[in-house]
Amino acid sequence: MFRLVLVLALLDPTAVTEVSHRNIPSDKVLTPDGDRLGYAPVSRPFTGARRLTGVLVGRDPVTGTHLMCGGTVLGSRSRSLVLTAAHCLYHEGRLLRQLAFLPAYDRGSPPLGVWPAVRTWAPARWRGRSYSAELLPYDVGLVGVATAARRSLEDVTGPGLRPLATGKGTALRGLELLGYPKGKQYPGTRMYRCVGDAVEGTVRGPGVLVTRNCHAAAGGSGGPAVYGQEVAGVVSSSSPLKDAKGFTVVTRLGGKSFTRMYHEADRAMRLRQASSP
Repeated sequence: MFRLVLVLALLDPTAVTEVSHRNIPSDKVLTPDGDRLGYAPVSRPFTGARRLTGVLVGRDPVTGTHLMCGGTVLGSRSRSLVLTAAHCLYHEGRLLRQLAFLPAYDRGSPPLGVWPAVRTWAPARWRGRSYSAELLPYDVGLVGVATAARRSLEDVTGPGLRPLATGKGTALRGLELLGYPKGKQYPGTRMYRCVGDAVEGTVRGPGVLVTRNCHAAAGGSGGPAVYGQEVAGVVSSSSPLKDAKGFTVVTRLGGKSFTRMYHEADRAMRLRQASSP
């Protein structure tokens, strides 16, 4: 049995204590030039899925704290959807305000613009509940962004990634995790990648993917798990950084919960666009 012992602080880098040992054994690192967590910086210019990936920023309406997660453009008929982790849309149970997506963000520069959110979607079970291991199979959220000068998000970034629905028990080799880790060795403003093979984690619901080739650091939540030209899931959580054999949990895009949410979000955004002058 695979027991999930998780870091529930990937959204808040201040909650993480850095450690000096290698979290991913050398023989488990699949990423060329990968570091002790299995990650390596992405070189410019960004192309493909890397051009579609960026940061999602928002503010806690009570504390005023500004928070950042990863996200990626998800292909849709509305051409205006961003995929992220559900917990990236909340802080201490509160929906973040002033959300915006910055695709291809790089070292303080948003080359493809800033796209304000107009609506968000997350599974109902996330609302008003604390982040916990039992919710990991449902840790996926969507953000609908406004058009800019009558241009949709995908008009600017190019076609979004297609969602790859996989059933519980499916293993995937060669996933590429993308994100913006922040910590002692990570600036939080630069995109990093990690290549990993993923297997099923033993949890209830639609299941999750687990890779022992990557150990996501704080700030890495919400980034895509890319498989070819498709996205198989989002980075949700990881084992504690003190774990000498770290792992990362990826929430799948399979299951009725995500499918319903995806179609609802796409339909709502198309209706919004049709009613706009």
